[in-house]
Amino acid sequence: MTELRTPRLRLHPIDTAEGERIVGRRAGAGDDWAEDFPFDGDILGVRGFLAATAAYGDRRPFGHYRITRTADGKAIGGIGFKGKSENGRTEVGYGLAPSARGNGYAAEALAALLDLATAHGLSRIVAETTGDNVASRRTLERAGFRHTGTNDDLYQYEVLLGTPSRPARTR
Repeated sequence: MTELRTPRLRLHPIDTAEGERIVGRRAGAGDDWAEDFPFDGDILGVRGFLAATAAYGDRRPFGHYRITRTADGKAIGGIGFKGKSENGRTEVGYGLAPSARGNGYAAEALAALLDLATAHGLSRIVAETTGDNVASRRTLERAGFRHTGTNDDLYQYEVLLGTPSRPARTR
């Protein structure tokens, strides 16, 4: 599986070995991480990826991606699909190291993931975030997601792929 590229980022599909290094917070040869990568959110996301891989095998391209900033080659976060696709629907999750936040990287990475999902025939992507995470809510909305409801403190979002409501990705 090849990397996804955006104007400022590379999304590299991780494998089990890289996932284990991230969870263990032990960079290996060739890993170039931002000082605050991985952060706790990365660890949770990659643990989910490792559990899904153990249960279902390699699901690429619907796995987990390391987000790398092209300007300096540093890993700054992760993004990926949660669980198996059912009836053209799946969930995504993402996170950035604190030092990389506020630059639009999450929205840029999310747009690339949505393009990938569209190219592979998915029709609906869902996501959720906590009500107090205003930055994540704005990221989802910029990527074309719409708020569909709440479940306790979780705000639920969805985007229908291949519809005019989703903004076109710009290069």
